[in-house]
This record gives sequence, structure tokens and C-alpha cells, in this order.
Amino acid sequence: MFWFQQGLCALPAFLGVWSSATFILSFVIAVLRRDIDIVFPYISDTGANPPESCFFGLMTFICACAGIGTIYARYKFVEKLIEDQNVVCSGLNTTALVFGMFSCLGMSVVATFQETTVTIGHDVGAIMFFVSGVLYTIFQCLISHKGHPYDCSKYVFGIRVGIMVVALVTLFPTVICAIICARFGGQSTMHWDKDNELYPLHLASAICEWIVAFSFVFFFFTYIHDFKRFTLQVTTVYEQLH
Repeated sequence: MFWFQQGLCALPAFLGVWSSATFILSFVIAVLRRDIDIVFPYISDTGANPPESCFFGLMTFICACAGIGTIYARYKFVEKLIEDQNVVCSGLNTTALVFGMFSCLGMSVVATFQETTVTIGHDVGAIMFFVSGVLYTIFQCLISHKGHPYDCSKYVFGIRVGIMVVALVTLFPTVICAIICARFGGQSTMHWDKDNELYPLHLASAICEWIVAFSFVFFFFTYIHDFKRFTLQVTTVYEQLH
């Protein structure tokens, strides 16, 4: 049996690989078409214009669906730990699930509402995705801490905390610098003039956005070993109608 056939570990592995491919493919296409600057554009800029917008929208929506499946599987795994070991509060697990689902919803909004056509909807979706995603990692770290040693090893827990801290720290400049650029006359085009006084803030926001996004990718990669340990089964209950 190959490693990806053990339990549900193929689920977070697929999510991580597909998410990375989504960001990289749309970036490469946009750069080759000269629709964006090669030096750290916003992630949304890489999928703003066709044909890269088509790939970006479709692949991002698939990411959201895979994220829902992974987050729900993680929720059921922790639920089983609570049932067997009673080491984690069920409310903590439910809260993590809610934030995870909101993050996936935000990703779906980003994929559906293009940056250049429905800016407000796109921005709301992006904020929902990033903020809820970071909160999800925080609650999952709390679950891993309380669930030790049944949830994961100390080594994996340390990696999760490190990734969570990086995502949390870089979230603030991502949002704050973007707001400042938009509020004080930053460029609306995807090609920034490096002489613009707001360009350093734009660059800081874009770099931090990429860091936050890939922090989520690597966080889900830490699920691979845990997901080898369980599977989910669907039970069908048939009721005779009278």
C-alpha cells in the first residue's frame, strides 16, 4: 500500500498541492502575458484578466471544495478523540470548524467575484478568507495542544504553532498596508510605478499576502500524517414512508 492510500491522507496532500498549483499557474500565465509585474503582485492580480482568470477561478473553487472536505474530516477526527479520550472541548472543535468553513466560503467568493469587476465583493471574500483562515489555524493549534499525545506529536505541534505565528504576524501588514494604499490614492492598475510613494507599502502587503496564503498550504500539509490514522464512512438510513 502506498502512503497516499493510507486513511484519508490523500485529502490534505491534494489540497496543498492543488492550492500551490493554483497560485503558481495563474502567476506564470499572467507574467508571460505581461498582465502583471513579476515582482510580487497581489495573488488576486494573477487571476484578474482572461485567460488566467478562468484557470484561477476554476482551480480556486476546487481548492475551496477540497478545503471543506479536509476541514470537515479533521473535525470528525477530533470529534472521535473527544468521544474516546475526552481531551478536547467540543466547543473548541466546533468553533474551528466554523472558522474553517467561513474561510472556504471566502475563497469561493474570491474565485467568483473578479477583482477588476466586483471589487467590493472580492475584497470582502479575501478578508473573510484570510482572517477566518488564521483564526482556524489558531484554534487548531489549541486543539493539538490539548489533544497531545492523541492528536499529533510534539514535533508536528511545534511546526503548526510556527506556521500559525507566521500567518498571524503577516496578516496585519497584508490588510493594513492594502487599506492605506487604497485609502490614500494607491494605483488601481496592476502595474505599479516604483517611484510611487506608496509602492513600498504595496510591496509589503503583497509579500505578506503570499506568505499568509502559503502558510495555509503548509499548515494543511501537517495533517497528512494524522489523516493516515482514520477513514470516514457514509451510512445510509432508509425509512419507509407510510
